Amino acid sequence: MCLVGAGVVKMMTPFRLLVLLPVLLLAACANLPDRPQLARTTAFTDTADTPLGRAWQDDERRHGGRSAFYLLGNGLDAFVARAALVRLARRGIDMQYYMIHGDHVGSLLMNEVLRAADRGVRVRILLDDIDEGKRDRYLAVFDHHPNIEVRIFNPFGRNVSRIWQYLTGFGRQTRRAHNKLLVVDNLAAVVGGRNIGDEYFERDPDLAFQDLDLLAVGPAARAVSDSFDRYWNHRLSYPISLLVGWRPDEATYQRLLRAFRGRVASHRDSPYLERLRNSPLGKKLRQGHIDFTLAGARVVADDPDKLLKSTRDAGSRMMNELAPYLSAAREELIVISPYFVPGRRGVEFFRKLRKRGVRVRVLTNSLASTDVSVVHAGYSRYRRALLRMGVELWELNRITPRKARKKFREGKVGKAKTSLHAKAFVVDRKTLFIGSMNFDARSVVQNTEIGMVIDSPELARRVAAAFDKLAPQAAFRLELVKDKNTGIEKIRWRGREEGRPVTYDSEPHAGLLRRLGIFLIRWLPIESQI
Repeated sequence: MCLVGAGVVKMMTPFRLLVLLPVLLLAACANLPDRPQLARTTAFTDTADTPLGRAWQDDERRHGGRSAFYLLGNGLDAFVARAALVRLARRGIDMQYYMIHGDHVGSLLMNEVLRAADRGVRVRILLDDIDEGKRDRYLAVFDHHPNIEVRIFNPFGRNVSRIWQYLTGFGRQTRRAHNKLLVVDNLAAVVGGRNIGDEYFERDPDLAFQDLDLLAVGPAARAVSDSFDRYWNHRLSYPISLLVGWRPDEATYQRLLRAFRGRVASHRDSPYLERLRNSPLGKKLRQGHIDFTLAGARVVADDPDKLLKSTRDAGSRMMNELAPYLSAAREELIVISPYFVPGRRGVEFFRKLRKRGVRVRVLTNSLASTDVSVVHAGYSRYRRALLRMGVELWELNRITPRKARKKFREGKVGKAKTSLHAKAFVVDRKTLFIGSMNFDARSVVQNTEIGMVIDSPELARRVAAAFDKLAPQAAFRLELVKDKNTGIEKIRWRGREEGRPVTYDSEPHAGLLRRLGIFLIRWLPIESQI
């Protein structure tokens, strides 16, 4: 199947077609292998006689359809929750991620998955293809295990450079499955902002994402399974073996497996494994004490067909299900989004909330803390309009306290450059959303996402309280001031560093060249892609 076809050309404007014509002529046709009709598989339902099933079965009768939830705010607990669930698995493990890295945390978790498969657990791994081309053989080795199957969603052809496919497949290959979830035995699930890799679990020496996940046990987990099954059986889901066209012989498989396990063995003193052994959360799960917060919840997820439909088809967007919750705010709306590009419609939405007297507070990345500078260019267009209407804007400070930097240099878990990666909102301290969706056009219009809306004042207040405490300590509050001489409005950043108040009149800790680059990017017509 050729990715450069009439459908792609038809979507292009004459100007875009003219610009890309040399690329179209130079690029070879990117081919995908014919996808055979695959047997449909779904999550197991006969899981009552498993450790998780026995722990939940008696409780479920008196919970009245509610699920049990546990917030995962730090990297160690986020790893423990996933690894402990995998160790408890007896029937099935389903994983869907945007990225899984082969680094320290990635290797530790995938080793737990491999051990589960060794004891007979069925493992299904579904990955977006944004970052997997260079890991094809690594994934093929896992896929070679009789109890593990790996599929790639919306894959690139393997016969042509990806950069050409991005350009010639504009409108298809630029749209990705951004979903992140893990489900064990159709009974427990983890959903949130984290991919699998060191930087998402506070292990990377150069970048520490501040993230948020949610562990759910009960009906909410089964709804997450339903979403996974839709993607797993979709026609954009390709077996890795079909794409790579390579399967290791038994000798090669055993050699690569030994190398992987040897690498994992070198991490035996890892603080992540130590926390897994001693964590109260891990002990609770192992002992069947699921005394988490009980609440009603709704799983919201984009349909995988979204990637096949026009971006103008607003009916297929997950945001349609979230909008009523946001509009229901009467007193306060807190938005936490690393990539925040509200667009004109978003600005108008916030304006309506402010006219009703709703306090709106937004935490996002500063230019210095963001890992995607082009997104900051899109966001910065709307800052003044939001500030004028009274929206409170907070931007995360990338500077890490000296104590934390020292902790990292000593080889302990710590933080280097800090960057926000959590995606959440809180309505009136009663309703909480946590998921993979950012408040930008890429998440709302282009990509597919998943998340949970939880009707829990307890959890909502906990996240709001964390915002109340941490934002003044770790972020800059933006304010709009007028120059006394010219009357021109400009933004000022106020925050705290090393316990002292600081004020900046330009983007804090961002160099001149970076600020200039953002200024120039702001004028490009690329908002729909960020």
